[in-house]
Amino acid sequence: MLKHPNGPGSADGQLALEPLFGLEGKIPRHELPDGELPRDVAYEIIHDELMLDGNARLNVATFVTTWMEPQADRLIAECLDKNMIDKDEYPQTAEIESRCVHMLSRLWHAPDPDSATGCSTTGSSEAAMLGGLALKRRWQHRREATGRPGGRPNLVTGINVQVCWEKFANYWDVELRTVPMDGDRYHMTADEAVKLCDENTIGVVAVLGSTYDGSYEPVQEICAALDDYQARTGIDVPVHVDGASGAFVAPFLDPEVLWDFRLPRVASINASGHKYGLVYPGVGWILWRDAAALPDDLIFWVNYLGDSMPTFALNFSRPGAQVVAQYYNFIRLGFSGYRRVHGYSREVATRLSGKIAELGPFELLTKGDELPVFAFTLRDGVKSFSVFDVSDAMRERGWQVPAYTFPSNREDLAALRVVVRRGFTHDLADMLLDDLSRALPRLEKQQAPMHEPEAQSFHH
Repeated sequence: MLKHPNGPGSADGQLALEPLFGLEGKIPRHELPDGELPRDVAYEIIHDELMLDGNARLNVATFVTTWMEPQADRLIAECLDKNMIDKDEYPQTAEIESRCVHMLSRLWHAPDPDSATGCSTTGSSEAAMLGGLALKRRWQHRREATGRPGGRPNLVTGINVQVCWEKFANYWDVELRTVPMDGDRYHMTADEAVKLCDENTIGVVAVLGSTYDGSYEPVQEICAALDDYQARTGIDVPVHVDGASGAFVAPFLDPEVLWDFRLPRVASINASGHKYGLVYPGVGWILWRDAAALPDDLIFWVNYLGDSMPTFALNFSRPGAQVVAQYYNFIRLGFSGYRRVHGYSREVATRLSGKIAELGPFELLTKGDELPVFAFTLRDGVKSFSVFDVSDAMRERGWQVPAYTFPSNREDLAALRVVVRRGFTHDLADMLLDDLSRALPRLEKQQAPMHEPEAQSFHH
């Protein structure tokens, strides 16, 4: 079993039972017990253990939605038993998925939204891998058509991409060519991306909302540079936009930013419904600009429970509840509702980042004016504590504020990050700021930093 290196262990492998409902004794932790337990006892055991988890509302490390409206909670409960893959048994759930795909196709300006090409997934990681597979297969088809099969494909990204792209490259034998950070440049730029392209490049992945600092990569500039590259070399390199977070933010708050299917070179887009799509964990989306961008030989037709249905996925059975919840948000909020929710989050993020900068020891790397996410580090003169000390001090008050080092060429830079999501209000922001202010006098009295990167449980 894969284990967290700092995860809790158990003393004797057994769980002691409280004398509840007339029961006493122990049950094993790591093997099936011999007999049954009353349902209330089983519930209470697990319920009590889960109290040790952090408070999700105070977790400013995660991008994942931690609050939905009660009506959405009810819909999710009503759909927990629905299998998304079984479209014959649950045709209306399948219809709702199709409606969501068409809505996103219009939101992201597909050339023909009436013929939307895409599907839901278990998350943005699966969606990204499906987008990557389509890029690789299209490259293979082009190579075969020109009589030049073979060669190892490569994919160009910034070093700041999410780990799912490293997994994709590893699992499907693609060379990952990454643009390192440099100085104050924390993501990929157009000229650096083009330098790594050649005839074996299956695509360039542009990130709309880096997890390191919340910034947008310049998708329009990257596409323009690849247009020029094709004019000079004849090599056509498509772009996939990893819009895990930004694809649900930019359309509502930054309509002037060109990043989607309005750019002809953008072949596909993935997004996380369970991030700024405002749904609980378990749903992602992948869309292609048209049917030609998704090779037919990647689609399986499956005879399942009396019907033949197309499927393009890395798994099979999965719950339909989150897809229904996504549709609830779409019709409940509409365009103006998403703009209001995300606009408020950006307002909270920019105000909070400004207040943190005023405290003295901190310097902003970003301020939350793209994604409602910002990163900050310590000023050069601060020697008595580290960002890891700050993260540890905030945990004492229940806050989960991640501290981490940046990747290649900027491993010297350690930062803290705050993700503002729906439900994180100005009031909560003020409480975080107050707790951070109260922690500083104690930290400033230290002789030297107490915590280093390896002591932290937060990792990118």
